[in-house]
Amino acid sequence: MENGASAAESRNVVELSGITKYFTGVIANDRVSLEVRKGEVLALLGENGAGKSTLMKILYGMYQPDEGEIRVDGRKVAIRSPQDAMDLGIGMIHQHFTLVPVHTVVENVLLGAGKGPKARMSVDEASKEIAETGEAYGLEVDPDALIEQLPVGMQQRVEILKALFRGARILIMDEPTAVLTPQNTKRLFDFIKDFTKEGNSVVFITHKLQEVFEIADRIVVLRNGKVAGELPRDDASEKVLARMMVGREMEEIGGRSAGVRSPRKKVLEVSGLKVRGSRGHWAVDGLDLDIAAGEILGIAGVSGNGQEELAEAICGLREVAEGNIMLEGESIPGRDAAEIIEAGVGYIPSDRHREGLVLDMSVEENLILKRFASPVFSNKGVLKEKEIRGYSKRVIEDYSIKTYSPTERVRDLSGGNQQKVVIAREMDIARSLLVAVQPTRGLDLGAADYVHRVLLHARSEGKAILLVSTELSEILSLSDRIGVIYRGKILRFFDEPATADIEEIGLVMMGVTGNGS
Repeated sequence: MENGASAAESRNVVELSGITKYFTGVIANDRVSLEVRKGEVLALLGENGAGKSTLMKILYGMYQPDEGEIRVDGRKVAIRSPQDAMDLGIGMIHQHFTLVPVHTVVENVLLGAGKGPKARMSVDEASKEIAETGEAYGLEVDPDALIEQLPVGMQQRVEILKALFRGARILIMDEPTAVLTPQNTKRLFDFIKDFTKEGNSVVFITHKLQEVFEIADRIVVLRNGKVAGELPRDDASEKVLARMMVGREMEEIGGRSAGVRSPRKKVLEVSGLKVRGSRGHWAVDGLDLDIAAGEILGIAGVSGNGQEELAEAICGLREVAEGNIMLEGESIPGRDAAEIIEAGVGYIPSDRHREGLVLDMSVEENLILKRFASPVFSNKGVLKEKEIRGYSKRVIEDYSIKTYSPTERVRDLSGGNQQKVVIAREMDIARSLLVAVQPTRGLDLGAADYVHRVLLHARSEGKAILLVSTELSEILSLSDRIGVIYRGKILRFFDEPATADIEEIGLVMMGVTGNGS
């Protein structure tokens, strides 16, 4: 028995036992126990708010557990800060990078070196080590490049190099593919495989089931702060994992036949649209499209090809340089955002924190954010608190927003519930058109499923929907038609997504149209 125990201990580089963490009114982690084994990728699955990130922040020393203990290499440890974690060989790659944009790669790496011997390295010595480590793991990056000049995939490499520079042998990765292209995701997975082959370990926090099957050796699922199950990857299936994550069977989303597509009444018509980007270039360059009532037009494309500028121009947030936008037969360029809202256009932005919500305002304040001046909610500049409270309670119930009160700060909600607040508000506004940009970005399986059903319900009510997403699977499953955008133009429309060739769509996304262009 002792031999078996010692063998298990030799495999376990980290053991969390009975970890419990309380926040005001919430048990984030409830007696959670798990181990991380040498040379493995442990996938930590769960919905937003399940306790995944909290648990890993405890392991990294950002939070202190209220109960339970941590063992590293079989020895009980107290991890009171990230410095303690890094001294134990534990590094964490956060979903939102912790880099200083105006500093170079090598400066950022040295800033993260703490007080150890690496911190006393010269810039030249550190640059040499960064280059060697980058070459060894396929993480090449120019040590002298400014962070603000690097694309997001390169910035993530810098975060990983920071951890490796400190000697990390256990890497915690929190939703590491949330901002990556498929190509960058593949490179990240190649690094993880090389890293773990050397006997190092990775904890991979995600809610994307397809990634689990590609990269994980073992899977632990959290639900409502507790361990809902653990199993090897080879014993897992999407259906089993989905049930463990959400506590119920996930129903298939219905087909596209529910749309109101006949007769085809055009709600939105965009012709010859040209819009400048933030650097003065043509982000949208002679674009044409139309959307009918009861139709979802999906815009597929690699991020940065003019999708967001198109959405902003339609919603009155970006100036139209040339061309026209017709909403229900009326030209709208030149109208401001408030007039577009009044015309019945809802807008779900790609970044709910930066553009969709005022985080320090309450749930009810965010729900009426675009309509607070309406006679329904105010009288001569004085807010009608009773009406606002009643409206908010109805919306919270209708959209199943998990909050203890309409007065709770929206900052304190989970990501999925924050998105529900945005969607509830914009659905109420969108009498004719909804513009949805990356509506499920960063959401877990259950929350993303909920958003999809809301979009399909809106379509069944006859609303026109412009859906912008870099998730091709999302575009294919929801859209009645697909337009592929490349360098500000729609290169091609696919009228039958159910039978569309995915490889062909992928080629068009790269600018290959099959006619020599």
